[in-house]
Amino acid sequence: MVLAFLVVAVWGTNFVVIKAGLRDLPPFLFALLRFLFSAVPFVLFLPRPRTPWRWIVLYGALIGAGQFGPLYYAMRDDISPGLASLVIQSQAIFTIALSVWIFRERVGAFALGGVVIAVAGLAVIASHLDGSATPAGIVMVLGAGLAWAAANVAGKKASADRQAPFGMLAFIAWASVFAVPPLLLLTVALDGPGVAWHAMANAGAGAWGAVAWQVAGNTLFAWAAWSYLMARYDAAVVAPYALLIPVFGMGASALLLGEPLPAWKLAGGALVVAGIAAIVLSGTARAKAARAPRSPAIGD
Repeated sequence: MVLAFLVVAVWGTNFVVIKAGLRDLPPFLFALLRFLFSAVPFVLFLPRPRTPWRWIVLYGALIGAGQFGPLYYAMRDDISPGLASLVIQSQAIFTIALSVWIFRERVGAFALGGVVIAVAGLAVIASHLDGSATPAGIVMVLGAGLAWAAANVAGKKASADRQAPFGMLAFIAWASVFAVPPLLLLTVALDGPGVAWHAMANAGAGAWGAVAWQVAGNTLFAWAAWSYLMARYDAAVVAPYALLIPVFGMGASALLLGEPLPAWKLAGGALVVAGIAAIVLSGTARAKAARAPRSPAIGD
């Protein structure tokens, strides 16, 4: 639980950092630099995870071109940091749905009730967009949430199909290699090599600090920790923690960027927290019940 809360705190406050990086760097170039430096130099001394290549390649492509490329692109002009931290949480619902479909994971009625409460909180916030997003921005971030959910499934598959134990840090570093080519193609196609080179040459310390934080805090620590949790526990227990990201995201945006934080946002956040509490309590109770020794029946 402590690790999950720490991960979502890093991810939530990161939306403010992303906005800072986008002041100097085009979005797909920003994402490209993030994954390039998450791969190099780490793949030079971290052994390749002993799992089929398809999961490493798929995971890298999904989190690179599928999730962060569109997210950064939307955050440049089409959605505010606080709202982006909210809409991306569609991944929690997508992850649970994919896990039920692919892994046949069971979700109890109490946990489903928690999901409903949390989604109601998100709906309260989403119903008061107040001009802070365009329809294109909402669609792009929803697509990023779906890609994140698919990456969660790919990470779980990689762990299940492994030929030998491997660290999630190595998995993230090697997967980042395969995030680079599609992001490079998008950068060249949409911005051109001249624009990319000019942006890197003129980027300030804040932009390069944002890149460094994407690598160290968000990719190597948070993604490795999240993948570890997703591989070790049921997705229905882990994924809903990410619904706390908008609480951190909107709080950091209000504090550092001056985004409004009216009563309806606080009410929506309270519903999200209540829903997560119900889901976590349900998952903990089921896990304890599964570990408890069975009482012998008469005649045993």
